Amino acid sequence: MSMMTRAKVAGAVTAAFVGGLGIATAFELPQSSFAQGTRPVARVASGPRDDGGAPGFADVAERVTPAVVSIQVEKDAPARTQARRPPANVPPGMEEFFNQFQGRQPRQPMEGSGTGFLISSTGYILTNNHVVGDADRIKVILTDHREFSAKVIGKDPTTDVAVIKIDGSGLPTVAFGDDNTARIGSWVLAIGNPLGLDFTVTAGIISAKGRGGPTLSRPLENRYAITDFIQTDAAINPGNSGGPLVNARGEVIGINSMIASETGYYSGYGFAIPISLAKNVADDIIAHGRVRRAVLGIQIKEVTAEEAKAAQLATIAGVTVGDFDGTTTSPAKAAGLEPGDVITAIDGLPVDRVGTLQRIVRMKKPGDVVAVDVMRFGDRKSYKVKLAEAPSDTPVATARTEGVVEPASSGVSAEKLGVTVEPLSEAFTRAANIPPTVKGIRVSSVDVGSGARGKLFDSDVITEVVYPRPRRAVRTTSDLQQALAGLKAGDVITLGVFNAQQQANRVETIRIGGQ
Repeated sequence: MSMMTRAKVAGAVTAAFVGGLGIATAFELPQSSFAQGTRPVARVASGPRDDGGAPGFADVAERVTPAVVSIQVEKDAPARTQARRPPANVPPGMEEFFNQFQGRQPRQPMEGSGTGFLISSTGYILTNNHVVGDADRIKVILTDHREFSAKVIGKDPTTDVAVIKIDGSGLPTVAFGDDNTARIGSWVLAIGNPLGLDFTVTAGIISAKGRGGPTLSRPLENRYAITDFIQTDAAINPGNSGGPLVNARGEVIGINSMIASETGYYSGYGFAIPISLAKNVADDIIAHGRVRRAVLGIQIKEVTAEEAKAAQLATIAGVTVGDFDGTTTSPAKAAGLEPGDVITAIDGLPVDRVGTLQRIVRMKKPGDVVAVDVMRFGDRKSYKVKLAEAPSDTPVATARTEGVVEPASSGVSAEKLGVTVEPLSEAFTRAANIPPTVKGIRVSSVDVGSGARGKLFDSDVITEVVYPRPRRAVRTTSDLQQALAGLKAGDVITLGVFNAQQQANRVETIRIGGQ
């Protein structure tokens, strides 16, 4: 993550997921939870007591803390030009002479702080990408007060993982645990440097696993973003980012990265990047200087109740294939997968959600061949997919339709679906930059309370009916009406859709007759 983050509202609980916990004093960024120039009033935090009910916390903290480091970063601020009026007593005609002494102001470095932990005795340190960001200078402080200058070995904005290094030998290191076997409800410790309080230890439990964490305004905002965070109620605050989340055996199972809070400070919900992911990224960075991420080449989402019904699944579990990665040749598409397929297993391992699929695939390498089991509207199929390497640059292909004004159109009501549709007009096609290969009908409005609410949006283009079979193209409003004619309340329909703003295809399964 870059050193800029912004709070975002987290759905129904109205909690702002806050990234960038590593920066206690911001790099002259827009105000956010961590970008505060003053310290908040100290508050008493509640937590478990070591009164015999939680033996071993002190031993764990004593063993792990020496390998935890404080990271101080500096970034040179750009020089600013400040216009000033000449003094009132400047003689006429001397204004230009006076102005030559005005202008560039002294460059003041901007500071930030965070946490990291030593993973090798020779000085390799694991932390968050958003902690080190684009820092010009990095200083590492150990618990014994030794200070080192550090250099960035590599960083991965997508996973928010970075590796830095100091020159040393015989340094204390952490032990790695297995986040895959970590159980919800088990004790964990968070160690870091929150709010300028060096080497603080807090205790809590694993509240949940596989959390579909927020994308925030950080580089996780792309199709390769992880949605497999460990949630904990161990107190985490700005400055904790990059620090270890440790199990009761003193093994690191995650990197503390973000919180959910309305205030930007601890309110019981912290999120850590699983160490299995972070270690893979670190190994690639150290060995290859970059991250080699294996991908199926598909856009995915959690399976819905409607999609599970269309696929004829016994349970609402799996991952729906939305579309294929248009920036490269999709291995999944080449193998035979189709939009609307629900992935149920990879290499025999059950896939119940997006985080599980990511967890399985990220343990693979580009070039590996995996067996992908899918349900295609009642048909069970299996494909061999040779994984590709994710492109290093995140593609940006967004066409905005703001400001597009078209003559009012009554459209045609697709009552069963709960939308109004109309033919693609030349004006809309041109204004929204619809590719000439996209054919279909435009959604002009969506009824409140319909099954399409939250799935179809104004300016979406319906291109095909994927289910019920047979698959058929939608070129006119009549094509859609015919597909809906045989459906009754409670049935589902799967549509191929082109989103004009994102310039991307997807599939949506909608229940007839309401939500």
